[in-house]
Amino acid sequence: MIGAVTGTMVLGTGANARDTDRKSTRVYELRTYTTAPGKLDDLHKRFADHTMKLFTRHGMKNIAYWTPDDPKLKSNTLVYVLAHKNRKTAAKSWSAFIKDPEWKKAFAESRKNGPIVTKVVSRFLNPTDYSPVK
Repeated sequence: MIGAVTGTMVLGTGANARDTDRKSTRVYELRTYTTAPGKLDDLHKRFADHTMKLFTRHGMKNIAYWTPDDPKLKSNTLVYVLAHKNRKTAAKSWSAFIKDPEWKKAFAESRKNGPIVTKVVSRFLNPTDYSPVK
């Protein structure tokens, strides 16, 4: 009987810890950019020289950046993840980023020879209870 009660107490404590984690409002944003033919290097340059720094300035945390290994996608696709405190903060950060004069200048200069990005897909993600990333 004591073992059953102790087990329940331990499980109960674990469940409460998970509930606390689950209540975290931190969200991740998975973004996929498709570029015009031959423009992926221009996009990489803009991110390396300007965009990442501006994301940080506006409260967005750079998590990781990738190009696909798939031969059909690797020449025109950038995939990256940002972390935000919550969805409301993400919206405020994006709004400030878009209005930033340094971003406007970098964006305009990077497009002198035509548009770079042809498609953007954004998805907000919440970590699962068992995810190593919270």
